[in-house]
Amino acid sequence: MRILGIETSCDETGVAIYDDEQGLLAHRLYSQVKLHADYGGVVPELASRDHVRKTIPLIKEALAEANCTQADIDGIAFTAGPGLVGALLVGATIGRSIAYAWGVPAVAVHHMEGHLLAPMLEEDRPEFPFLALLVSGGHSMMVNVQGIGEYEVLGESVDDAAGEAFDKTAKLMGLDYPGGPLLAKLAEQGTPGRFTFPRPMTDKPGLDFSFSGLKTFAANTIRSEGDDEQTRADIAYAFQDAVIDTLAIKCRRALDQTGLKSLVIAGGVSANKQLREQLDVMMKKRGGKVYYPRPEFCTDNGAMIAYAGMQRLKAQQLESLSIQAKPRWPIDTLAPLASSC
Repeated sequence: MRILGIETSCDETGVAIYDDEQGLLAHRLYSQVKLHADYGGVVPELASRDHVRKTIPLIKEALAEANCTQADIDGIAFTAGPGLVGALLVGATIGRSIAYAWGVPAVAVHHMEGHLLAPMLEEDRPEFPFLALLVSGGHSMMVNVQGIGEYEVLGESVDDAAGEAFDKTAKLMGLDYPGGPLLAKLAEQGTPGRFTFPRPMTDKPGLDFSFSGLKTFAANTIRSEGDDEQTRADIAYAFQDAVIDTLAIKCRRALDQTGLKSLVIAGGVSANKQLREQLDVMMKKRGGKVYYPRPEFCTDNGAMIAYAGMQRLKAQQLESLSIQAKPRWPIDTLAPLASSC
């Protein structure tokens, strides 16, 4: 089976072709970072219009890269949510229309399920069950994963997600958009121990996340301590250290609660080198293992949508001719594959 995947949930247009025997055949990605940089964040209307311009050309490029024609495609997978509703509608409309025109089935994919399954694109992949830490610009979520579609959300963001807090704090420090990776790079020059930031919501039971207060703490520190280059680096180090330590504490708590030995981290923040290193050390001490996708599949991409869509299509979870976008779509409402097999 060969699936064309389309991702347009926010500010990146991703298209990929995945074969269930040969693996990933093609992967194309266009980032809108330059488009939104002047505004300091994503402008939804501009994002939607750029997806309209870029999606079809990327599909043609992916087909050429995979040496495929429409006759070689057995199904279309597109992101239906969560995300920006206008951007989602572009991908959903194009994906559903192409499926109808080519006479193949279509499936709507949950964006966060795509991230959760992204490590399956690697040779070293986890086996079910596992604990998943999903950390991106819009989500921070801890999920007990028993199988595809068998998701129990153990904790999630109550305000700013981890990636959102990284970007907002970077903006306070005068870094360009998107600021999260730039803040992480600046933190490499920071002095450990000069500043100590709080670890939010770790002094109470539960697995929910809150990073809004940490961002405010950073803002107050920036105002009170000056703005020379070394101070900015030290603040960046302290902020990143607090976020990563908070995520690690929550992971340990969730692993103790569930008894699971495998940990998956996915989403844009999972590309953070310090986060990977700390969780890797933690899991080795516990006799377990951490899995994550390669950096190019941490951010939004069509490959993860093609893979997730293939699993749903094999289970005959097909879309009707209606076109729907779901800007809010709880991951624990997805149907287990077993219920459709």
